Amino acid sequence: MFDTAVPRERAFLIGAELKGERPYLPVEDSLAELAQLADTAGIDVVGQAIQRFDRPHPATYIGPGKVEEVKIMVEELAAGVVIFDDELLPRHQRELEKIFGEDVKIIDRTALILDIFALHAHTREGKLQVELAQLEYRVPRLTRMWTHLARQAGGRAGGSNGGVGLRGPGETQLETDRREIGRRISYIKKQLDAVQSHRERHRAKRQQTELQTVAIVGYTNAGKSTLLNQISSANVLSADMLFATLDPTTRKVVVPGGREILFTDTVGFIQKLPTEIVAAFRATLEEIVDANLLLHVVDATHPHAAAQIEAVEDTLAELEVDHLPRVVALNKADLLPDGAERPANIEDVSVLVSAQTGQGIEDLLTAIEATMVRFLQPIEVLLPFNRGDLLSLFHERGQVDGEAHEGMGYHVYGRLPERLVPYFEPYRVGK
Repeated sequence: MFDTAVPRERAFLIGAELKGERPYLPVEDSLAELAQLADTAGIDVVGQAIQRFDRPHPATYIGPGKVEEVKIMVEELAAGVVIFDDELLPRHQRELEKIFGEDVKIIDRTALILDIFALHAHTREGKLQVELAQLEYRVPRLTRMWTHLARQAGGRAGGSNGGVGLRGPGETQLETDRREIGRRISYIKKQLDAVQSHRERHRAKRQQTELQTVAIVGYTNAGKSTLLNQISSANVLSADMLFATLDPTTRKVVVPGGREILFTDTVGFIQKLPTEIVAAFRATLEEIVDANLLLHVVDATHPHAAAQIEAVEDTLAELEVDHLPRVVALNKADLLPDGAERPANIEDVSVLVSAQTGQGIEDLLTAIEATMVRFLQPIEVLLPFNRGDLLSLFHERGQVDGEAHEGMGYHVYGRLPERLVPYFEPYRVGK
């Protein structure tokens, strides 16, 4: 029997620590996370190097001496890929590609994350969003793709240094390719606009039901999908890898008080999340914008849980949703050693849970319901006996604190979502 499996690529990782900068994670731990990303993308890590400097080198990001040192190690380890833990400028990438040669690929953290997203996007919208992000990332980095054409023409047309009418075929092909990519980007954006319009109509229809929505957010691999499976039997893919799921999933859940609430799983966050990703996935992330509450899932066992919380909070601020009420689910309680302390930077209501075993799930749903109730509008009404539909609506969509039968109808007081109040206004007591 012959092994037909495609051999995994071998990668060498490079991390940099800029003096005076305050990263979420120490450079060593950031490289460990990069190694996880590489593994998720099907790449074996065979070595790594770290450089600490005052500022990046203008040509090669890391210093020329470090470049030569890494080049020797890459050759000795037979690595075919060099991955930088930070986003490289196009000029850095071009210069490094010249130095390492055509047999070694130079990529950065952004390119790696985009590649993983391409592997894990399954819906039409997800695939379009990933392709858009990839194309916008690649436009300024196209040079290497066409260098063979420039070489065929001796590098310049007519022996000149370029200019109108004197550009070599390499640059001509490059410009042609840029135009093609520009057209593709325009097409994808139109397709995404159509998908977004459909999503908005679906969201508006969902809002008509007056069901409140909880958006599940958190650092990638914190257990968001597993938690949604636990509370709703959603059967969402959950795996011990980074960015296992990209496409949002919404499920209806009955909380202990009897009310129905929608829970939506969203794409995981990560430190140094590429701006292309945030921009391309803004439509999907609008599920977070329209939520009534955020359920922030934290891997309580992670040694840098506090840093992960900070990374998520900063991304939420970038999306301008950091004002929303939230509950924190400190996940993986079943793996916590006895006496382990909770992360210190949690200001919101937090509940210790295990998405795997179900521990604490009831307490979490109770905390979510209690938090949401605080943001409902107090109201007291006297509903006629023939308005049983409104009584049912109050029970299903609001919080009933008291109810009594009186001569004229049902005397009810409690709290309702603001959008529902107008339906009850004619029957309001003491208005």
